[in-house]
Amino acid sequence: MIIVKVEKNISIDRAIKMYSNKFKKIGVAKELRSRSQFKKKSEKNREVKKKAIYVQKLKNAEEN
Repeated sequence: MIIVKVEKNISIDRAIKMYSNKFKKIGVAKELRSRSQFKKKSEKNREVKKKAIYVQKLKNAEEN
């Protein structure tokens, strides 16, 4: 459950913005999407390796 403490002088629009930022930061939507279908452990590991290779390529490209 996401809780946003709102003080008296904060507007409703600002409170909604704080809520949406917290929602994105926690990654609720991403987790729900990942849980919608079952993935084998080998598939998860493959995705992690693929992402690491991609990030490494970007870092190498910046250095050159």
